[in-house]
Amino acid sequence: MSHTVNAVVVTEKNAPAAIEQIIIPDPAPGEVVVDVLTCGVCQTDQHFQQGEVGDNFPYLLGHEATGRVSQIGEGVTSVAVGDKVILNWRAVCGDCRACRKGEPKYCFDTHNASQKMTLTDGTELEAALGIGAFAEKTLVAAGQCTVIDDVPDSANAAVGLLGCGIMAGIGAVLNTAAVQRGESVAVIGVGGVGTAAVAGAKLAGATTIIAVDIDDRKLEQAQELGATDTINSQQTNPVEAIRERTGGFGADVVIDAVGRPETYKQAFYARDLAGRVVLVGVPDPSLTIELPLIDVFGRGGALKSSWYGDCLPSRDFPMLVDLCQQGRLDLEAFVTERTTLDRVQEAFDTMNRGDVLRTVVELTA
Repeated sequence: MSHTVNAVVVTEKNAPAAIEQIIIPDPAPGEVVVDVLTCGVCQTDQHFQQGEVGDNFPYLLGHEATGRVSQIGEGVTSVAVGDKVILNWRAVCGDCRACRKGEPKYCFDTHNASQKMTLTDGTELEAALGIGAFAEKTLVAAGQCTVIDDVPDSANAAVGLLGCGIMAGIGAVLNTAAVQRGESVAVIGVGGVGTAAVAGAKLAGATTIIAVDIDDRKLEQAQELGATDTINSQQTNPVEAIRERTGGFGADVVIDAVGRPETYKQAFYARDLAGRVVLVGVPDPSLTIELPLIDVFGRGGALKSSWYGDCLPSRDFPMLVDLCQQGRLDLEAFVTERTTLDRVQEAFDTMNRGDVLRTVVELTA
């Protein structure tokens, strides 16, 4: 039978995120129902609220989540009732041209649930990133569930952040840039994703890790998670400062975790010859950039974009959970604030003020 649960819905562009009752249908073949335990407050959810992702309102927000599987549909063998999972938005299909080439991290046909969750009047909801986890329960494709060890409940909030922002930052370093031991890494913009990139650089064995931002509070947090140097780009030219800290050459890898033309140009010119630039900050679709083509040629190296940290959830989530349990990755440090489902709009406001790395909504399932 279907379930009626509380969830955070935005009904029209720029409307407040508010609690509504929604209907979760029984899972169809290939689908599962998950009792949500935690869900991080990510800026992507606010982009949905503001109509910057699309106009398929109403949206069911939330996507950075842990949960416990409570129902499975016909044919589901990858998860079982009772499994603790991290939800992901890359449920690889196994059959598109990327998957057939052995590059499932670029899967072009990722799976979501075929059924729609609805408001109580039958209005269909569009789930943020195909997940919709600001809810007591949610319906997803089985492939969107990555089973993890049954970590203590106190760790749910931290490991759930791997579902989006933390994975994006760490993956940009480990997977996209493939940072090697002894290399230098600069990260421009150290919010949640950028600070995760700093932590990833530490995991990779980078010896010089430079955090760049305009907020001294964020720079301090980045230093706590592994940055060896910090630069306030309102006070000094970041390109010159990065070069000064890398023997005058520039960093081997520069991560742009902001996604603006200004920061991308800084990243481009702050890298060493044959260095790598990785764009992981999601740009506004209206933005453009202009670079001298001779500089693109003459500086060599690689200009890359990182999609979801180029991750494979089935491979990367359990690995990072293990590193957290070993004490090598402090995911708990990213959880600045814990809150409840009815305070998501307040959490957006706190995020916009730059007061947190991540706020996490905690539910009881």
